[in-house]
Amino acid sequence: MNVTVIGSAGAASAEERALRDLYLEHGPALYSYVLRMLDGDTHRTEDILQETLLRCWNKQTLADGEGMAVRPWMFRIARNLVIDAHRSRMARPTEIGANSWLSDMCFEVDDIERMLSSMVVQAALRSLTPAHREALRATIFADHTTQQAAEVLGVPPGTVKSRVHYALRSLKSALEEDEVR
Repeated sequence: MNVTVIGSAGAASAEERALRDLYLEHGPALYSYVLRMLDGDTHRTEDILQETLLRCWNKQTLADGEGMAVRPWMFRIARNLVIDAHRSRMARPTEIGANSWLSDMCFEVDDIERMLSSMVVQAALRSLTPAHREALRATIFADHTTQQAAEVLGVPPGTVKSRVHYALRSLKSALEEDEVR
């Protein structure tokens, strides 16, 4: 199977050879022109250049040598393609970025949720007995071991363990009650 790439040196038709010559002669200047219009976006520039050459390929007069001023025509096609791409992006809804008002609102919602959760937990903690609250503060909130909390509270380690157990059980039931309300 013989595969010929459009614009390659082995191009069979006159149109293919004309397109190759057109690319070799005007491609670099056209690429630079489009790259400047697209603020250095190489991927979009390559797409525009390819589309411009495709439109030239579809034009049947390339091999005829009709004396048409090809370079200005190619630059006009590329310019129009850039403008069309810009217009189509503007017609679509704005993409949500990290600095958009929606993401700012989401952060505010997260802050509000965190604050409300904190208030609910604080209310549940107030419903505990003082001994249970102290056991939780000395272990979980102070990030101490049971032994360290026992020394701080002046009670045996087993007492700390049972107070923490019952405090967590009471917290769970207080939070479940609050959820039902």
